[in-house]
Amino acid sequence: MKKYRTFSFLLLIPMVLSMLCVPSFALEEPELQCRNAVLVDANYGEVLYSKGAYDKAYPASITKVMTALLVMEALESGQLTTDTVVTVSELAAQKSYANESSADLKAGEQLTVEELLYCLLLPSANDAAKVLAEAVDGSIEEFVAHMNRKAGELGCQGTHFVNPHGLHNDDHYTTAYDISLFMTAALEYDLFRTIIGTASHTVPATNLSGERLYYNTNGLISNLHYLGYVYDKCIGGKTGSTDEAGRCLVAAAEDGDTLLVSVVLGSGPIEQQGYDKLRQGQFTESTKLLKWGFQNFERVTITRGSEPVDKVAVTLSRQADEVNVKPQGSITRTLPKDLDLDKIETEITLFSPEVEAPVQEGQVLGTMKLSYEGEVYGTLDLVAVTSVERSELLYKKAQFIAFFQSTRVKLVLVLVLLVVVLLVLKLTVFRKRRRYHSGAGARARGNYRGTRRR
Repeated sequence: MKKYRTFSFLLLIPMVLSMLCVPSFALEEPELQCRNAVLVDANYGEVLYSKGAYDKAYPASITKVMTALLVMEALESGQLTTDTVVTVSELAAQKSYANESSADLKAGEQLTVEELLYCLLLPSANDAAKVLAEAVDGSIEEFVAHMNRKAGELGCQGTHFVNPHGLHNDDHYTTAYDISLFMTAALEYDLFRTIIGTASHTVPATNLSGERLYYNTNGLISNLHYLGYVYDKCIGGKTGSTDEAGRCLVAAAEDGDTLLVSVVLGSGPIEQQGYDKLRQGQFTESTKLLKWGFQNFERVTITRGSEPVDKVAVTLSRQADEVNVKPQGSITRTLPKDLDLDKIETEITLFSPEVEAPVQEGQVLGTMKLSYEGEVYGTLDLVAVTSVERSELLYKKAQFIAFFQSTRVKLVLVLVLLVVVLLVLKLTVFRKRRRYHSGAGARARGNYRGTRRR
């Protein structure tokens, strides 16, 4: 199965990333009627717009994007195939609510994994979500644990699942930004893209049912549920709606090489100029956000030329006592089209004010940070413009001096000096004592001879 590897692992950066948000310094941001929203350049994981994007929110049936992602991974690994036939269990066929979205699957009914995916993503069938969960992990409980593990792997910081379909539960939550992460991951798969971009699909007859026709609930793709919302650049998405979550949509749109993912949560019916009836906010606000992104952003390469920007002192050389440094490379970011690149600020950091020769041309001696109004765009290496050779005489002299300046050598010298001093003192005192004893003995013998009888 072909995957769009261009997007792989760009999601963790974010984190680290990741969470790079381009400021709206020169742009008038769209005024969205929703609680939470985010717009992401999905090819590079860069956030272009944020409205409560990292706040806790309920995803409703957008949850099924994560369910589909785990099925796609099971297909890729060979655990399942699109033609694998799955039997609907009694548990999967049961409804929690009479009016919940379903494909009216019956216990004992047999469908292929591919047909179940169409049921999952077009009519947003909760029963299909449960059948697929059991097919992948054996039980819904194990599948939900799998969902939470995958969310952690993708860098989701505010997500916790308790079911594979999105029926409301206070402990089933996520964020607009986290949704963009698992949506972007799912977009790597051709099959996922094909299904979410399909306006309608007929599920063939099964052992317990005749053929069924389902329509895509995403108004940006299909007019069959909602009239007047189709957006030509949209390649698909997933709707969600509960009383607690409001009306929600995650959508993907492409224009040339640019892939944008928008998430709108907590919208509702809204008034819109030129329309007599209330409009579906999840569709109008998503289109507004996507169009704003395409109209106002572009991929920009930021460089700082090849002219020297600073100097570093050089020691141990007779050739030169300093070397110039210049920025190397470039930074590519998705930025507002009207951004004046000349206003980007630079911050130079040298690893050290001086460096010992030899210095090689291209040797990294510092960094240059590029930013605008506090937003850091990236960092370039500062490299030596020329090479500087080392003077062997100066080098050996420095080694000699350094040897005797070594703390260990100083300690040894101090100890040697102490030993010498002790030896000198010992020899001096010993000689004095010998002279003293010699003199005292001579005087004693003289006195004895003077008192001797004859």
